[in-house]
Order: sequence, then structure tokens, then C-alpha cells
Amino acid sequence: MPKHQFTCEVEPQYLAEQSSPDEDVYAFAYTITITNSGDVTAQLIARHWIIDDARGHTEEVKGLGVVGNQPLLRPGESFQYTSGTRLSTRSGSMRGSFFCVAEDGERFEAEVPEFALVADAAGGEQAPRVLH
Repeated sequence: MPKHQFTCEVEPQYLAEQSSPDEDVYAFAYTITITNSGDVTAQLIARHWIIDDARGHTEEVKGLGVVGNQPLLRPGESFQYTSGTRLSTRSGSMRGSFFCVAEDGERFEAEVPEFALVADAAGGEQAPRVLH
């Protein structure tokens, strides 16, 4: 197991009540769980997202922390937050990474694997919610 490692899990959800399909506005929430799966305490410093819609339009988002936090995670600890994005198409995807710094000064990236954003016809959740 790597000494410096954060693992990330994502649960996307379509927000029908905040979307206006007639105006090409599709709102999505995503809940991210970040777990320090390494053996050194480390802090999440910044985020970098790449958001693609179904027309091939790409938007990059960079910034410090997540939802106003720069969580410090000891080995085995997790931090969970929910944020959102809007697309102009019914579907798209997101992927990204978190820039982290460990207590020993080591810098590393925690990858967030690509996940789909899909507006379902029923307007409810796109998949059953999974509790970990």
C-alpha cells in the first residue's frame, strides 16, 4: 500500500427540481467520500475538475479546498461533501483530482475516476444510493 494515498468514491445524482430541460439546464449533485488509505496524515489543499457535456464542451474548474474546507485526514479517516454542477446537455461526465500534502512534506495527487452525469426521464435519482 502506498505511504501517501487518498481514495475517492463518488455518488452522482440528477436534480430534476433544479433543472429546466426546455432551457437546456440539467443540474446534478455529487457526493464525494475521500478516505486516507495511506499511512501518513495528509491534507487536501486544492481540487481540479474536468467536466464534459454530450456536445464535447469541456469546462475546467480549479480551486482551493472543497466546499470551503481543506480537510486534514489521519490514516483511515474520511471526509464527505456534496457539491453540484450544471450541464447544457442531458448527459456528460466529470473526472478530476485533489492536490494533497502529507505531514512529512510529500505532495501527491488523489485521482477521482471519471463518473457519468445522466438526466433520467423520470426525473428521480439516476441510481440507487449506496451507503458505505
